Amino acid sequence: MIPIVRGCAEMTRLARAWRGAGASLGFVPTMGALHEGHLSLMRAARARCARVVVSIFVNPLQFGPGEDLERYPRDLEGDRDKLAAVGCDAIFSASAQEMYPPGFATHVSNERLAARFEGALRPGHFRGVLTVVAKLLHVVQPDVAFFGQKDAQQALLVRRMVADLAFPVEIVVLPTVRAPDGLALSSRNAYLSAEGRARALGLSRALTAARAEHARGERRAAALLARARRELEEPPGLSVDYLALVDPETFEDLERCEPVGLLLLAARVDGTHLIDNALLGSPAG
Repeated sequence: MIPIVRGCAEMTRLARAWRGAGASLGFVPTMGALHEGHLSLMRAARARCARVVVSIFVNPLQFGPGEDLERYPRDLEGDRDKLAAVGCDAIFSASAQEMYPPGFATHVSNERLAARFEGALRPGHFRGVLTVVAKLLHVVQPDVAFFGQKDAQQALLVRRMVADLAFPVEIVVLPTVRAPDGLALSSRNAYLSAEGRARALGLSRALTAARAEHARGERRAAALLARARRELEEPPGLSVDYLALVDPETFEDLERCEPVGLLLLAARVDGTHLIDNALLGSPAG
């Protein structure tokens, strides 16, 4: 059975023992309620590294007032079974008191990249994300850490933090995993009713429509966004939070998608905030 490590010092000792024996160490940080998207990161880590750690920690710092901290899905034993099937070596699942003991007062932030989109909708969210990721990387001390492209702004912020603060870790960002109907996998999809899930497909349809328009030669951001918005406006009950075409390395708005752009969108369905994105074009044009 996969061991569950509860203490930061214990996790660091285990990681150092593995690395001292010459084993490379991969790391997948999660908040649990694991789905195929998480498991795809796990498989990539398993293929790349001799040892793999997955963290399961519902991080209170990244939830704002009125958000779903208390009802966020939790299933540690179910997650443990899923991780056993893909070859995890240890689960790091510390308590909030262990991660943020009395007197904890240090945080990590990037005011520029976190100012828009998810950061504007959820003030303090990325401060909480970067703080916990920084601590997890320090505790686990991996050679490689794996993240998903669905959380594109988060992935960029983590990459920027690692570069700016010279963390000795490689960050790998892997493609979004989708259900057969196109919906991006998310632990929060469990909140959706059957009707809500059908409405949520407007997100993936919007991305597909914009990509098709781009493939036909359209490069004007306004036209690409208008095409995506038509799909988002089609299903009743879908409320758009933001829709933008940005530079994938700066998250600044683009006027033209040349050679590449990242289409970002977020919407609320059944009161649940969902995000998705798609890369349009390629660096080669």
